[in-house]
Amino acid sequence: MPWIPRGLRNGIVTSRYPYKPDGYGAGFRGTIEVNPDRAAQVTEDVMIVCPTRAITVEGEKIRLDQGKCILCGRCVTKAPQVFRFAESFATSDLRRRSLVVPSLEESDATVDAVRDSLARRVKTLRRSIHVRHVDAGSDGSDEWEVAALTNPVYDVQRLGIYFTASPRHADVLLVTGAGSTGMTESLLHTFEVMPYPKVVLAAGVEAISGGLITNGYVTREGIASVLDVDVFVPGSPASPFGLLHGLLMAVNLLPRPMQHVNAMAEPETTTTWGREVT
Repeated sequence: MPWIPRGLRNGIVTSRYPYKPDGYGAGFRGTIEVNPDRAAQVTEDVMIVCPTRAITVEGEKIRLDQGKCILCGRCVTKAPQVFRFAESFATSDLRRRSLVVPSLEESDATVDAVRDSLARRVKTLRRSIHVRHVDAGSDGSDEWEVAALTNPVYDVQRLGIYFTASPRHADVLLVTGAGSTGMTESLLHTFEVMPYPKVVLAAGVEAISGGLITNGYVTREGIASVLDVDVFVPGSPASPFGLLHGLLMAVNLLPRPMQHVNAMAEPETTTTWGREVT
């Protein structure tokens, strides 16, 4: 039984997240950051390299829609002084417009109201959360990341989160894929038979905006046209840590200070375009 000495040699491999920082390591392409001071350097030839048109310029302000960004890195190659990869995966949010970076101006009261409303709804779920996953027209990559949540590294069961085959036992509907027309009826039926309270999570850019296949003859701009989405998890595909961040946010089990903290660095220190910020 070779697994016994291997297990003793490797020790505990399960992540400590969200209680302590943990992650994939340096060089992980978790998201793309934008230098807001370099908007003037974003020309038309930079914008057109983005296959999903996630980059826009509004006057002197540049915006990147993480809900459309497939992390291809073309913008980073074309304009490294404006765009760069960052290790952070904690990019899930409760509002679609909040996925646009740098953040659009909105009051803290508005964001807190959305967060508190969801927190009140899921209060009764406590620490036994059951998730029903539905593929609504994915390319298959998202499903690999969802399946990884149950392995020994991420082990969502340690947090009281379980996957269920029956929507009648589910608290969270996790949807991947662009929302193909052939899955519309099944998606709606799944949602309808789920008991209240229930939460909808759109995982990956396809579910959020349609990604590369938006507005095709059998697809839409994500699933928001079919269901009211509570949590958006960007990524192409969304990483296991990103999915875990979104699930914990959906059921209000993520500590408030950790909601936008990269799990790969100590929470009290981040880096912003060469400047260390505490």
